[in-house]
Amino acid sequence: MEEVIARINELSRKNKTVGLTEEEIAERAVLRQKYLENFKRNFRQQLDSIEIVDGDPNDVAH
Repeated sequence: MEEVIARINELSRKNKTVGLTEEEIAERAVLRQKYLENFKRNFRQQLDSIEIVDGDPNDVAH
């Protein structure tokens, strides 16, 4: 995933200076989608691992 982030950042810097070709714009869109999918999956895993304990320690909700 670090390579994906590095490439996204590289394309972002290039876009700000000289602009991107059509191929680079398409590549950036694919990389951004891949990054977002990974982010959402990791975030969901974090949320799923949280246990909420309210009042009675024997009453645990997931």
